[in-house]
Amino acid sequence: MTTPTATSAKPTERELERHRRELTAHCYRMLGSAFEAEDAVQETMVRAWRSLDRFEGRSSLRSWLYRIATNVCLTMLSGAGRRARPMDLSSPTPTASAELGPPLPETAWIEPMPDSRTLTADPAETAEARETIRLAFVAALQHLAPRQRAVLILREVLSWKASEVAELLDTTVASVNSALQRARATLAATGASAADPAEPLTAEHRELLARYLDAFERYDLDALTTLLHEEATLSMPPYDLWLRGREDVRAWMAGPGIGCAGSRLIPTWANGSPAFGQYRPTSDGGHTPWALQVLEISAGRVTGINAFLDTERFFPLFGLPDRLPPGAAAPRFPEIGEAGQRLGEPEEAEHAP
Repeated sequence: MTTPTATSAKPTERELERHRRELTAHCYRMLGSAFEAEDAVQETMVRAWRSLDRFEGRSSLRSWLYRIATNVCLTMLSGAGRRARPMDLSSPTPTASAELGPPLPETAWIEPMPDSRTLTADPAETAEARETIRLAFVAALQHLAPRQRAVLILREVLSWKASEVAELLDTTVASVNSALQRARATLAATGASAADPAEPLTAEHRELLARYLDAFERYDLDALTTLLHEEATLSMPPYDLWLRGREDVRAWMAGPGIGCAGSRLIPTWANGSPAFGQYRPTSDGGHTPWALQVLEISAGRVTGINAFLDTERFFPLFGLPDRLPPGAAAPRFPEIGEAGQRLGEPEEAEHAP
């Protein structure tokens, strides 16, 4: 971590807001929820604004804000259950016996996060940050006790020194080092990990995404299956059912999922990964929201389709329209950082505390 030099000048509201995106990413890693992360950051800004007169500049503004945000998150996590992905809770279900069953509450799941809420326009920073907001990595963090989670994020994601983390958490360097060791051991014992590093988006990836969009919209399951890794997964929160293997995924799409035939896909970005707002057809020729698909890609194949079905919550968060009229134009795939604003909200909109 590069710590800015301390200053005696009181920070302005605009200076506080410059840290909103990185604080949102930090709170998201801690909480696993896009909405709780935004609430935590807003609370952080309110507390910071009210305490500006007491900010003496002995630490950097960034460190001070992280201290407030981390403590807000630790309070929010007190007594909260662990958020997860369907594959963290059960074994895959064979297609022949697959039934959705009752939905689990929204508090059970890792939620998707728009890239525009957490990533900057700097290509170097974006490439590094993408790995630390992926669904698999955020899910892995939820196996840790809250303070261990904070230590691991601050030390290994943000590269803070042990002494800086100790100061932030009002503890000792020895305690920080011990918590970090326990955090690493917990992840190793549970088998949780950050998985493979996020791959940069290349021309080949864009070609794969274009072929995926075309095959899905035509609902050409033969073409779609060729794009899937042999061990590709399909999950559908808020349901705990999930499938593994491209043949099982294909069988589901041809069976219970046949209502997705004729869907339209609107490209976006979530968790450092390509994503699509999926709209199913309606009787008037238009399309209505059905799922937010977050794709995982590796070695030129789609390895995971995470279909979040709570469109009433997620589509507004990602700035996706609430309906596609008949004959809507085909969209392009946005650059990272372009998607994710609320409808009508500029990318650099100010959020007053």
